[in-house]
Amino acid sequence: QVQLVESGGGLVQAGGSLRLSCAASGRTISSYVMGWFRQAPGKEREFVAAISRAGGSTNYADSVKGRFTISRDNAKNTVSLQMNSLKPEDTAVYYCAADRGYLVHDTEYEYDSWGQGTRVTVSS
Repeated sequence: QVQLVESGGGLVQAGGSLRLSCAASGRTISSYVMGWFRQAPGKEREFVAAISRAGGSTNYADSVKGRFTISRDNAKNTVSLQMNSLKPEDTAVYYCAADRGYLVHDTEYEYDSWGQGTRVTVSS
């Protein structure tokens, strides 16, 4: 099973940017579809973005389309989430996840491995 560690979270003002990274170990991520999810205080975890094994296909939640970009570097075994034009409603703990399948799913039960999360706080 692949181990995932997120980094890059922090406090940012509305309109600002952050770049989250997910470092994988144990297995190469080229065998996984990779995704980002988030959980805001008092809410259920929700899908943010996902990327296919080779990076040729992506999927985004409507709430982040045009603002967030998911990318991967299989050689470095990392996945990133560039977040621009951040809003207070983007405040959440962000989780990296890995899916051994082939489709770019937006449902968390499809994902087999999860990181511990990194907290993002956007102030107004």
